[in-house]
Amino acid sequence: MMNCELLATCSALGYLEGETYHKEVDCLESVKDLIRYLRHEDDTRDIRQQLGAGHILQNDLLPIITQHGGDKLLFDACIRLMVNLTQPALLCFGKIPDDPAFRHHFLQVTSYLQAYKEAFANEKVFGVLSETLYNLLQLDWEQRQEEDNLLIERILLLVRNVLHVPADPYEEKNVDDDASIHDKLLWAVHMSGIDDLVKFLASAQSEQQWCMHVLEVVSLMFRDQTPEALVSAGHARSAQEKNRDLHELEVLRQKEQAEKRSRTLQRGTRHSRFGGSYVIAGLKSFKNYTHDSGKAVRRVPKRNRQARECEDKRRSALNVRLFLREFCVDFLENCYNHLMYLVKEGLIREQAQQHDETYYLWALNFFMAFNRGNGFRADLVSETMSIRAFHFIERNITNYYEMILTERKEAKSWSRRMHLALKAYQELLLTVNEMDRSRDDTIRQSSNVIKSNIFYLMEYREIFLTLLRKFDETNQPQTFLKDLVESTHLFLRMLERFCKGRNNLVVQKSTVETSPEVLEETWKIVSGELRASSFQLSGSLVETLVPFDAASEIPLEEQRGEAMVRVQDALLARLGPEALGLLRAAREVWPEGDVFGSSDVEPEEELELLKQILHATLPRSAAPEPTAEEEEDGPEYEEEELESVQVSETDFNFLDFIKRFANPGVVRPYLLLLKTYSHNSPHTNHCIARMLHRLAVDLKMDALLYQLSVFSIFNRILSDPAAAAYKELGTFGKFVVNRFLEVAQRNDKSYIELLFWKNVGAVREMTEGYGTTRDDSKKKVAWTEEEEEELRALYMEHCDSEVPDVVETLLPLLSSSTRTRRQVVVQLVHMGLVNSAKLLKKRKIGTSIVLWTEQQEEELQMLYEEFRDSDDVLGNILKKSTAKRSRARVVDKLISMGLVSERRQLYKKRSSSGAPRKSSGKSSRKSSGKDMTEEEFLSDLTAKMPIVGTMLCALQQEGLSGPLLWLQNCLNKTADTREEDGPSQPVPLAPFTEENEDAMEKRSFQKLLRKLGLRAPANEQESFWRIPEKLSPAQLRAAAVALTPREELPAGGEEPPAPGSPNQEHQDEVSIHEQRSEALRALMHARKRKPRSDEPNEVIRPTAVDNDGDSDSETVSAPAKRRRQAALIDDDDDDD
Repeated sequence: MMNCELLATCSALGYLEGETYHKEVDCLESVKDLIRYLRHEDDTRDIRQQLGAGHILQNDLLPIITQHGGDKLLFDACIRLMVNLTQPALLCFGKIPDDPAFRHHFLQVTSYLQAYKEAFANEKVFGVLSETLYNLLQLDWEQRQEEDNLLIERILLLVRNVLHVPADPYEEKNVDDDASIHDKLLWAVHMSGIDDLVKFLASAQSEQQWCMHVLEVVSLMFRDQTPEALVSAGHARSAQEKNRDLHELEVLRQKEQAEKRSRTLQRGTRHSRFGGSYVIAGLKSFKNYTHDSGKAVRRVPKRNRQARECEDKRRSALNVRLFLREFCVDFLENCYNHLMYLVKEGLIREQAQQHDETYYLWALNFFMAFNRGNGFRADLVSETMSIRAFHFIERNITNYYEMILTERKEAKSWSRRMHLALKAYQELLLTVNEMDRSRDDTIRQSSNVIKSNIFYLMEYREIFLTLLRKFDETNQPQTFLKDLVESTHLFLRMLERFCKGRNNLVVQKSTVETSPEVLEETWKIVSGELRASSFQLSGSLVETLVPFDAASEIPLEEQRGEAMVRVQDALLARLGPEALGLLRAAREVWPEGDVFGSSDVEPEEELELLKQILHATLPRSAAPEPTAEEEEDGPEYEEEELESVQVSETDFNFLDFIKRFANPGVVRPYLLLLKTYSHNSPHTNHCIARMLHRLAVDLKMDALLYQLSVFSIFNRILSDPAAAAYKELGTFGKFVVNRFLEVAQRNDKSYIELLFWKNVGAVREMTEGYGTTRDDSKKKVAWTEEEEEELRALYMEHCDSEVPDVVETLLPLLSSSTRTRRQVVVQLVHMGLVNSAKLLKKRKIGTSIVLWTEQQEEELQMLYEEFRDSDDVLGNILKKSTAKRSRARVVDKLISMGLVSERRQLYKKRSSSGAPRKSSGKSSRKSSGKDMTEEEFLSDLTAKMPIVGTMLCALQQEGLSGPLLWLQNCLNKTADTREEDGPSQPVPLAPFTEENEDAMEKRSFQKLLRKLGLRAPANEQESFWRIPEKLSPAQLRAAAVALTPREELPAGGEEPPAPGSPNQEHQDEVSIHEQRSEALRALMHARKRKPRSDEPNEVIRPTAVDNDGDSDSETVSAPAKRRRQAALIDDDDDDD
């Protein structure tokens, strides 16, 4: 029922009489009122539904713009209203509603949009829009008004909205080659000439602002089309199409013949000698009897159901396909490169709206595929045929995968976007492959350059391996897996061909050390995933998680550290449920000590424990020991918190790369696609068979396929009536089964192994014998009598000593350098010198991670309050703390308790770059001049005179007389300012000239600054040295006098006396006496001058600058090369 006011407004528009529309006097105001009504509609979109039910657009708005288009104001208002009415329902509601009532409103709005689309399928309507758009585009930029640009944009949006309306599957049950409503709409667009205007907008240099609108319209025009169907439009069927059709017909014929044979065999040919027969009620025959009848079908949870496929493509009417084909040809020749460049620039500079990159990915895939099928020309797609395109798509694939993990509710939408990116990447590879077959040497050379880059970089080589491992059938449909398998097959074939023509191929190999930023991002994803699942784990996952290796020779107690490492690896791989399951399983195996948490731990405490494990530095058996080379006088570097990426080059081996695919996580997606072999294309089945052949034959890892579900698939293929059509799969299945039977003759446990998926180690044990995968160090090695006596003597000599680890002491003393720690421990137990290997257990650091108790938190808070004003807060806390933890854990706890807000508050306060800071309070005060009288400062400065004098001579010989004079002037100017203005703030020494800047970076010059009592930058926020606020004017003048340069050498060029000679000592004494006298005179002069009392007490903050500077009060910024790195928290405790 329409609202009364809304009904009155609609009635005031006008009325339709036959084919003529008579508008009312208030027609324009009524249209504006309808726009205002739509602006204030409720969440159910009631106004939109009432206008749709009243057919306002079909009966009023369309006749108005076709018959009264001369009224510009009315025409603009009607276009505005129609743009609003034709908005997609998804934009109106934000998303597809879950509530049944809102879902009903959503479907109702969609049905009205479908009615609008049918009404727009009219050449007359699009003719008016085309004429208006043409007239607007004829105007130059100087003549075009703002209203004209708005009208152009609204017309493009209106066309976009109408093309976006989905088809009604219940109303449009058309077969291929029949015209649907979308086809009729496209034909109206073509006949009105709007398609030509779209091509003009895409190619014109002056219309670049409409590039995204144009790309949207083009993508919606080809929504139901495939490049292959358009390429073949108007042409006779190719030999490939004929062979494909013949193959499909042959498969159907073989199935039909097999059914006929089956029915024939069911009928008996002999006459029965019995006069009758017995019939069991409810049972047709024993042959068809099954125990599964009557059983309830197991319901699959919604979250575990396979993702649904997207809508199928259909073949449009022939005339529509022909016009779209011509559009594609013109678009590629005149518009593609220009438009894709503009769109790419807009996406990179983030000038587009959210998810607009999907239109770019679609256009790249569609038009490059069309160009490849329609007489390939590389120059038509040169804009997107570059390494930048590969990088852009690879980055989007990575981003989409991260969003799938982050936004679980929108995972299916992100998966569809990832599918688009994958198809674009696949098309790039197909185009490169097509360039290889070109007759033009330049094109083939360009192809080799592109292949060299994508094969050299690791992220391009391993993208398919990563996608196969991360495949999730609940979010990604079967078509995604099909495209992924075919793309992997193409990539491996290209890589194999590329390697064959080269003796050695060098590729990039990078090792990434996990940074705190990456760990925080990983923890954010893992914790969000666990909280979303309410810390609940599936039963199948819990059953498969075993925290220890029962077949290992390592005792169960010693495997606890390895279990902790496995939990950390699962967290780093962002497998939250698996990490939580391993933690709980390990807690049941090792309950003592609450290493994995107590038995009654809460979920939030488990989450905190997982966070500690993620950030912990756990000992790993295969981890190489880092080597550090420190320079003798170099600056002291501490642990770097940023991500460290080590890039190196290595020789590439194709067979080693294929070994990366020998993993159950990679094989499972292939077998999942193999289950639907009868619905797959022959090419897809060939891709599956080729990959499995690489693993089973090339790598001799056929045992990876020894699994019951795989054998079931092979049985279905071999027993299929149309088995001749799957000859390749059938032959491969027979090969795998025969190989299994050979292994079963040697290993009687092979049939049990069929129940489990196997990794490489399990495959080797199954085929070569159990225990063959253990390291040589774990095998029992014979000891000679001489070696036993030597070991006995050494052990008896050192067993009573206080060495922390007896075994580590014995290893370098043994005559045989090949003995390992484990071999020595086992032999000591065997000889009876030690009762148990536990007594010689090597202490592992970092595995005893437990939660913080209340007493430990209170102790940490007390220690922080005690040492918060010290130079090394964190170092003092670690020394005094009773619970020994790593620095990173203590820092995290201080931040979580709110005692500090950021890590930099715990950085060491350094007084020098390389020397350790003394803890004496007196010396620290003297270094900065704090709380010292003028006499003390002068006495201290006088004591340093010999050192200062030596430094001055050395600096003068280095050519730093200019910077010394500048420093002296800065001290005198600051002293004058403080005498006039009274107390002041620390004054930064800001060098403006290159000479002074270079001098400030020299260590010898910095030592002189420290001797004079100046302060170095306290943290990374300070860039300049500063004159402390506690230095009085007299002290500053005394320091300036100390910088007075010595007299020049005599003109005769006499050499200075040698150091240590009597003449030199005498000159030094005279110089020191003169400098002390000058300092005393400066001090007495400063005492006589008193600050004027009539000056305001305003505190001015001067800045000491060069003599060449324009002003002393300018705010200066530090040069980039003088930016100091943040002093990070190091691990050594020798700096007190």
